[in-house]
This record gives sequence, structure tokens and C-alpha cells, in this order.
Amino acid sequence: MSALRALRRRLLTPNLSETLMETRGFRVKNEAGKELLETVGAMFLAGYAHAVEAREPRDAERELEKLPTRFKGFAYEGAGMGFAILDGMPFGHSRHVERFLEGRAADHVYMVYVGIGWAMARLPRFRWPRSAATDPLLRWLVLDGYGFHQAYFKTDKYVHGQYVDRDFPWPAEGPRAYTNRALDQGIGRAMWFVGGTDPEYVADLIDGFAEHRREDLYAGAGLAATYAGGVTEDELELFRQRSGRHAGIVAQASAFAAEARVKAGLMVPHTGLATQVFCGTTPEVAAKVTQDVRPAPPITDGTEPAFEVWRQRIAREFVHQEGVGS
Repeated sequence: MSALRALRRRLLTPNLSETLMETRGFRVKNEAGKELLETVGAMFLAGYAHAVEAREPRDAERELEKLPTRFKGFAYEGAGMGFAILDGMPFGHSRHVERFLEGRAADHVYMVYVGIGWAMARLPRFRWPRSAATDPLLRWLVLDGYGFHQAYFKTDKYVHGQYVDRDFPWPAEGPRAYTNRALDQGIGRAMWFVGGTDPEYVADLIDGFAEHRREDLYAGAGLAATYAGGVTEDELELFRQRSGRHAGIVAQASAFAAEARVKAGLMVPHTGLATQVFCGTTPEVAAKVTQDVRPAPPITDGTEPAFEVWRQRIAREFVHQEGVGS
């Protein structure tokens, strides 16, 4: 590692203490949940650091592949943020993310897109990526990442204060009205961390929001429950029951999480437990459903973006399952 890249890593990488539950003021359900969520934060920052110190994306890829299966996806998410930060710098080129996705990261594309949203939360708006340069179907995941970041680091404002980012200027394309829904999906995902994986507490937080926001918040939390885990089967069942009429979209989000792990070859037992409770099937079958109903290119948005059409198609595939959507 050159001295310049080492300096870049030291200057750009957030301090690990920023991800500690005590620092964030998040609920601690138990020591196991605390250890899990703090490890997720540490792996995210490890991925970020590997990206900002890398001479080229393959250098980071080699380090990311050494990390534990359960947490590797979070590290790729952090690396996505790191490369997007480099793209937003006023020096050097702006193809770091593009080149990263040409390698092993292509299998982690969902996580990398979420990481781009993290970077946008730290960059001035005039340094944000052009939305036209992103995948027209997946670009809404960038807003998921932005919403997660804001809820994670500005919890009082975005979670307890239920703040809404009105007139959000990105993306330039697509139905503008959907922007806040995509942000809410990320806020809901962060609430799984804010609530320390306590399903009762997380559901109470969500139910405190206006009714029209709960569907996306439950979806985000359901995705995190499946991808990050930290709960027993009984707790998953409790969360499914609390989601009530939103159980179908929770199943959709769980299937998204399964697809992210299956595509990347990162299967872990808790993902199967969650898809069994939320979707009534295995992660492999849930992931296949997401691909069977995925909109075909060319992607064209109508009054709703193709991304939302995709989500609703997946949800409908699961609502016929016993208990799902009831």
C-alpha cells in the first residue's frame, strides 16, 4: 500500500465508534443482537476502507473475498460507498463504481447500489452521480441507501421525528412521487438496527408513522430481518403478524434479501428461516420468484417506476401463501 493511499484511507474512513450501539443510542435487545449489529457496522467500514485505499477495484475485491460469508455483503455495500465517494472527489476519474461492478461485485450489485446512496449522504449534491448513468431498474436502491444512512446517523430527525425529505432532487428521471417511498424503504431497513432487532419495538416504531408510510417501512425492516437476521423463528413470526396487511410486501422484501444472498453465493441459515416465515418457502425459491417476474428491458417507467411494478408482482406471488398477507 502506498503512503498516499494509506493516508487516503485514514482521512476518509469514518471511525469505528460511529457504528457502536451505545454511540448511536440504539436499543440493545441482548448481547447477541448487539454483537451482530456492531459486527455488521465493522464489516461495512472494512469494505469502505478497502475501497478508498485500493489502487484499483481488484485490490479491494481480493480483500473483500477474505471476509466471513455472513458479513461479506455488508462489506461490498461499504466498498460501494467508498468507490462512490472517490467518484465524487474533484480529482481523479469517476469510473470507480463502474469498474468495480465489472468484477466480482457484479454479483453484489444490489448492495453496491445501496452503498452509492450512503456516499450521496456524505457528498455535496453537485458531486452526486448522474442518475442517467445508473441502472434504470435498480437506481431506486440508491435512495434506499440514502434513507438508511439518514435514519442511522440522524435517528432523532428521521425516525423519532419522522422527517420527510420533500423535493428530493434525485433521480432526474422517473416518477418524482416515488422518491420518498424509496427513501422510506431505507429508513425502515435502518429501523431494524435502531430497534436492535427487537421485532416488537421496531413494529411499534413503524406503527407510530402515518399509515401511508408504513408499507415501505415494514418492507425495509423485513428485508433487514432476512438479510442481517438477529432473531428467532418466534420473533420473525411476531414481526410478520405485526405487519398485518403489509405482510405481502414484507414477503417481497424478504425475497429481495434472499435474491441478494443467493446471487452472491452468501447463503446463511437465518435467511432460510426468514423466508420460510415471511414467504413460506426456501431462499432459493423466493429468489427465483424475484427473477421470474423481473421487468424485461428496455425499462420504462409509467406512473409508477418499473421497480415498484416489480415489487408488487413479487408480493402478489406470495399473498396466496398460507398466512402471508392475512
